[in-house]
Formats: sequence, C-alpha cells, structure tokens
Amino acid sequence: MSDLSLDATQLDRYSRHIIMNGVGPAGQESLLDARVLVVGVGGLGAPTIQYLAAAGVGRLGIVDDDVVERSNLQRQVVHGDDDVGEKKVDSAARFVAQLNPDVTVEPHDERLGPENVRSLVDGYDFVVDGSDNFRTRYLVNDACTLAGISFSHGAIYRFEGQVTTFEGESPCYRCLFPEAPPAGTVPDCATTGVLGMLPGVIGTIQATETVKSLMDIGERLDGRLLSYDALAMSFEELPLGADPDCPVCGESGIDSIEEIEYAGSCAVAD
Repeated sequence: MSDLSLDATQLDRYSRHIIMNGVGPAGQESLLDARVLVVGVGGLGAPTIQYLAAAGVGRLGIVDDDVVERSNLQRQVVHGDDDVGEKKVDSAARFVAQLNPDVTVEPHDERLGPENVRSLVDGYDFVVDGSDNFRTRYLVNDACTLAGISFSHGAIYRFEGQVTTFEGESPCYRCLFPEAPPAGTVPDCATTGVLGMLPGVIGTIQATETVKSLMDIGERLDGRLLSYDALAMSFEELPLGADPDCPVCGESGIDSIEEIEYAGSCAVAD
C-alpha cells in the first residue's frame, strides 16, 4: 500500500471503506478529490453534510442565508443550542471542522437565485438539493441540467419523504413536476410540522446516492422516485420517464435560465 497517496491517519480513518470490494483505496481517494455542493443547511442538508464529511468528501460547498433557530434543533442535527442566532453555514462549517479535518468547507452565505445559481454550481461534481421551496428546486434542476451536473433531490412533508437522483440522460425534475403548484396549496413544515427523524432518513439516502455517484458504484435512483412513509415504515418505488417535450431537458429545451421567470409557477414560457 506504499504507492497510495493516503497517509497513515487516513488509512485508519477510512479503513472500513478501504477494505470493501468496490470501494478500496481508489474509491476513497476519489471521495477526497471530490467537490459537492449542498443547497440548504436544514433538515435534509444537515444529515447529508454529516455523512459526506464523515466519508471524506474533500470539498463541501454549503449554501444557506438563514440563521439557526431553536425550533430547527429537533431535526437539523449539525446545529446545537449554542448555535442559535448564528449563520447556518458557519455552524455547519464548525461541525465539519470538528468531525473531519480532511474536509474543506466552502460556505456560501447567500440565497440561491437566478443571478448566482450558475456560479454556485460551477466546478462542483455533484449537487445535493436539500431546499424547502419550489423556486429553489427548479433553479437547481435547471442550472444542473443545463450544465450537465448530476444532482440529488429530496423533499419531506410531515411523516413522508421522497428522494431521487438525476444523472446524465435521465429525466429531470421538470419531467416529474413541469410547474410548481399554486402558492399556498402545499403547506411548509412550520405550518404542518415534520417528524424530526424523517429528514435524517431522506438526507442519509441523498448522501448515499452522492457517494455512489462520486465513486461510480452501484445503481442510483436515476429514473426512479423513492417514497418513504414513516408511519407505515414502508418504501415505494415509482419509475420516472423522460418527457420528450420537457422545456429543459427535451429536444427543444431552453438554453439558458434567463428564459424562465422564477416566480409563481416557475414555468417556462412557450
């Protein structure tokens, strides 16, 4: 093992990865060389950041312009009581620094929007969408799809969650949801509540999909939507098909996000 770039501390830290067939030293080195952007340091982003940092993903970009509130602590597990009032990106960066010094955090204390989404995703190998609003989900989808960057989508609601991965020639988020639902028809967690452990399940799946994509192992949720019901303790898998008329990934799709008004239904104009 003398030809490896991993040092003795890393061989020890990642030993349970290194001894696995399909991962090994090369797989771990690919993680250490990888760059992942996590959008949202909330319920989904928190467990995703935890496990990506523990796994040794070398550069973690985190995007969020919010501050830690005490009501977040029931599910946003990278933050603690002493972090209340602090910027979420700063709290998450401190958590990662304590967990794994191999990981460099690139905090982006800003709200993702049409004016910065392309520069934010640029240069990253994979994007994890842990956002809680449709506008951001469409922005991530459109920017990543147009740039050819694979990304994971997760969403939670009360006792239920869903997760999928979009890669390469797969369908995109707009194939699944062409437009956002009317405002006020989908209540948020602050209105309806959410089981604290639910985002942990979905976020951990997103982290798993990320690591598998970076190491190019296993089968991802590309073309499949995985739904989880915590009350029934059941998973259901639904096939996703590409829409040939999709305004983003279809044959006659748009070339730039400037062609979309990211307000209301986030629809692409005909």
